[in-house]
Amino acid sequence: MLRRLYDLTMSLSATRHAEKGLAGVSFVESSVFPIPPDVLLIPMVLAERDKWLRLAVICTLASVLGALLGYAIGAFLYETVGAPVLRFYGQEEAFEKIAAWYNQWGGWGVLFAAITPFPYKVLTIFSGATGLSLPVFVAVSIVGRGLRFFLVAWLLYRFGPPIRSFIERNLGLLFTLFMVLLIGGFAAVRYVF
Repeated sequence: MLRRLYDLTMSLSATRHAEKGLAGVSFVESSVFPIPPDVLLIPMVLAERDKWLRLAVICTLASVLGALLGYAIGAFLYETVGAPVLRFYGQEEAFEKIAAWYNQWGGWGVLFAAITPFPYKVLTIFSGATGLSLPVFVAVSIVGRGLRFFLVAWLLYRFGPPIRSFIERNLGLLFTLFMVLLIGGFAAVRYVF
């Protein structure tokens, strides 16, 4: 089944709607969606390696725009939308504890979450709800998300065939590792905050 999903993703990654899909997933992942855009970015770059730069730009821009949505949810819709999302990720009670600290050091937190598997959407909502400086938020989001997506895309461009072969040979192991990192990121939210 995993092989069929992989093959389907690879075939979809080369369709004319793939870039729109990548932008959409990148956008919603930064504010509410739990699956990272790497799930589309990786097969898209592997399918058309010469588009690595374009795909990294799309992914980064859409992700930063989505982060602004997360910021807006925290700033303007915290009670109706932000609190339930934070509750879903187990962070509603932690909010009051970290608000003061976050306004001083939150830029580093956003940068960390933008680069790692840590759930970025939690910090985009925290940033808006606590009133983190918007210019700081945007700057670290651009740097962090850009670093992450450009590095992934460039590595796939540079070492594409061996990486594709490695992925196809070790699909089960890589899927398990991806799920451990994804779940670990969500679990880290509970312990960090």
